[in-house]
Amino acid sequence: MDCGRLIEKPLPPKRFHLTVTQFEASQQTVILTLIMLLLLLLLLASTGDSQAQRVVGKKNNDACACEVNSTMWSFPVVKYEAVLQQVETCEGSLNNLQEQVQLSNQRLPQIETVIKNVTARLEPHQYLHDQGLYTALSLRLLGQELSQLETDVSDIHSQLNNGQTQKLSKEVGRLRTNVDRMQMADTINLKTVKETLRHLKNGVESCKSIPKDFQGCCRYCFKGLITHISDPVMTKVSPHSKSYISGSWGKQAQIDSEGQKNSYWVQTLLNSHIWDNTLRVYQTYEDFMASANYKDFTFASSYSHADAIEGPSAVLYGEALYYHCYRSADVCRYDLNSKTVKRVTLPGIGVGFNNKFPYCYYDCRTHSDVDVEADETGLWAIYATLGNHGNLVVSRLAWDNEAETLNVSQTWETRLFKKAVTNAFMVCGVLYATRYVDEYREEVFYAFDTATGKHDSSLALPLEKVAKGVASLSYNPTNKQIYMYNDGYLLAYQANF
Repeated sequence: MDCGRLIEKPLPPKRFHLTVTQFEASQQTVILTLIMLLLLLLLLASTGDSQAQRVVGKKNNDACACEVNSTMWSFPVVKYEAVLQQVETCEGSLNNLQEQVQLSNQRLPQIETVIKNVTARLEPHQYLHDQGLYTALSLRLLGQELSQLETDVSDIHSQLNNGQTQKLSKEVGRLRTNVDRMQMADTINLKTVKETLRHLKNGVESCKSIPKDFQGCCRYCFKGLITHISDPVMTKVSPHSKSYISGSWGKQAQIDSEGQKNSYWVQTLLNSHIWDNTLRVYQTYEDFMASANYKDFTFASSYSHADAIEGPSAVLYGEALYYHCYRSADVCRYDLNSKTVKRVTLPGIGVGFNNKFPYCYYDCRTHSDVDVEADETGLWAIYATLGNHGNLVVSRLAWDNEAETLNVSQTWETRLFKKAVTNAFMVCGVLYATRYVDEYREEVFYAFDTATGKHDSSLALPLEKVAKGVASLSYNPTNKQIYMYNDGYLLAYQANF
């Protein structure tokens, strides 16, 4: 007779005690202990499907004999060791991860510093993302600008009615056709349209400058372009010492009285080579060369006053000093007699100032954003704008003596990037730009004629110098000389046509 019983699964005390000892010995952290205990419980639970085993026995002498296989209850040492190995591997991974986190925490400030640095360096070029060469131009704004141009051309044509105005009228008409077509289909390259519009605007500005009774060639002067620039005819150290590397100087550019006939002036940037508030004037050439008998004018109460000068560019024209106003898009006029300052804001979208578009090429001249010049035709401002993508813009300045106001009468846009030149000056309505050749030589390489709107980038006129940096260049129409502030040295050249 068979007999059977349920035999509860025993738990080997010795093996269990050994396991606990091993487990406690390997304990390092509370987290690892909990992880290993959980794995152990799961392992024990997986050794059988139930907590009891049914065995079949045989009756023998009023007793039931059963054979029980106790190996099924033995502790799974091999599986436990595998689990223990996984726990140790997990511990190693956690340690590596902790080291990486610590390393990242150490490097994070460095990375943040690099990101801030790159962001600061890219910020001046951010406008290219919104208003750059290849972004879409608003058709509505383009249409408004073209409408104004059509009005200007119509007015000029009704007054002059010559071949040049007829040609302008036809070109504007073709451009209007292209703009109207753009509203129907995107078939016209916006960049090309913008360039054509800029060329036409320059042509209109040039026509505006022609007197109504003028019957000859439409040029301000009949000299033509500069053909040669002499070696320095005058060399002198700045009266404030050559350690002041930025400023401007020259001869009186417009003679309003006999006392101004031979006067010279120096305007040195004494604060950080960027700002200043004084002008020094010499009545004679001899006094200038001897640095004697001068008169200082203070046109602002401090270096940081709104009427102080910013950047190495100024010109003494008649009874007034014209210069770039402190941290603004304005040109200031300081009257030497009345001691008053008048100002005008330069036109354009995003006029560069506060070192946004300085002269650069080889070595940037800090805060040289706005360059004030004079020539036979009057006063000029040379600068750059975001709207013209950082290229040079030329505006003609006019002083209304009756209203006592400083105005901008005309504006031209060029295709020459301002940071690609070391300096610029005006001669007879022509913009000339220079570039760095070596430590002792500059080169005039570009010209833009505001009378015709034409560019010439084939020039190669050398300019000798005694130091590397060029702070300012200016032309004087009274003696046809070019003045350079050359890192504390004052140089003068004769221009030949």
